[in-house]
Amino acid sequence: MTRVDRRLPEEGREVAAPRSEVGYLELLRTNLAVRRLWYGAVASDLGDWFSTIAIYLLIEQLTGSPFALGLVFVTKMLPFALASPLAGLVADRVSRKRLMIVSDLARAVCALGLLLVREPGHVWLLYSLSALQMVAAAFFIPARSAAIPNITSQRELLTANALSASTWSALLAIGAALGGFVTEAIGIRGVFVLDSLTYLVSALFIYRTVIPQRTEKPEKGPLVSMAVRDVVLGWRYMRARPEVARIALTKATWSLGGGALVYMLALLGPVLAPAAPAVGIGWLYAIRGVGTGIGPIAARAYVPDRRFWPVMMGIGIATTGLLYTVVGAMSWTWWVLVPVVFAHTTSGANWVTSTVLLQERTEDRFRGRVFATEWLLITLADTTSILVASVLLERGVLGLRQGFFVFAGVQIVCGVLFLLTVARQEAREPTTCP
Repeated sequence: MTRVDRRLPEEGREVAAPRSEVGYLELLRTNLAVRRLWYGAVASDLGDWFSTIAIYLLIEQLTGSPFALGLVFVTKMLPFALASPLAGLVADRVSRKRLMIVSDLARAVCALGLLLVREPGHVWLLYSLSALQMVAAAFFIPARSAAIPNITSQRELLTANALSASTWSALLAIGAALGGFVTEAIGIRGVFVLDSLTYLVSALFIYRTVIPQRTEKPEKGPLVSMAVRDVVLGWRYMRARPEVARIALTKATWSLGGGALVYMLALLGPVLAPAAPAVGIGWLYAIRGVGTGIGPIAARAYVPDRRFWPVMMGIGIATTGLLYTVVGAMSWTWWVLVPVVFAHTTSGANWVTSTVLLQERTEDRFRGRVFATEWLLITLADTTSILVASVLLERGVLGLRQGFFVFAGVQIVCGVLFLLTVARQEAREPTTCP
């Protein structure tokens, strides 16, 4: 077995481009740290999607309100956005391994707390626990994203990110598809218990993983003031490196229209399967997962040259909008799954390629803050998009079909603007790694 050098590169030294990427099976076979982190992700992500479908169904049963459903999305995003700057500071200054374990344990407790939500008057508790769960996730996700370069070589980095994105997508497909049936079989509360157990499994695998890391020396002082200062430093870092800032905007640009489109899939599910709404919602999110899983694999296989990725990203954002226009125009039968799967193939490709570029362009000591800032932008864009859509639908300003047309149009405009700004600037300024 070939020994892989996983030492962190010296700052300021240009990292040579790898000759070739390792395969998925080779990565899992030879890299124990990646394999264990992957096992944990499989467990927790699968449980997450079971639970997500159960929550959507529960809020529908308790309220029947599009706005109440929209608030579920918001309470899963806005707290994440607000916690992200502090999470980035912590991810760069403490053990990322310990941070992920604590986050998993906190999420396990929140999942069990959902068992207390039993009537409309308890909806506030559902929102509160969802918010706390996402605060914990805000610390987990930047830590995991920042840790991947710490446990991989240059030849493994793209494959590890593609594997992570494809696994998330596959588990979305499997978890959402099965989630509807599992919810019908064991009940909403049984799903919440199962979700809690998956977080414990994830924490166990991470506990057994070795993750080397450079950490900044902790400083004394109020944590909030340090967080604010570090946010400013993070923004200054990105301002001084436009090649990092541009790529950090990619996912947020997609979310300006895409957030509302994904939210409206939860409203479309009961239309497709009125007798079993959980199954209808599950299949729509499952096919979304299939698409986001195909995207990274296709990008890795057919667009290996990083110089073409920014143009691909802009085209992908606009293509998602075009395909959701088709969703709005066609009859709402199970054939609607076809444009949905292709719409999210492009989004999956955008996700993994933008993540790889950020990891390669950012110094390790700033990587946690950059990813936290990226998540802040994503969740703010998602929250805005979903809130606007849910209010318009709740007040009857738009019907569901009209909603798909309007936000698909927003998506197309965002894609065109990305091509005219970010992609054009990337073509003018070739970028090397730090």
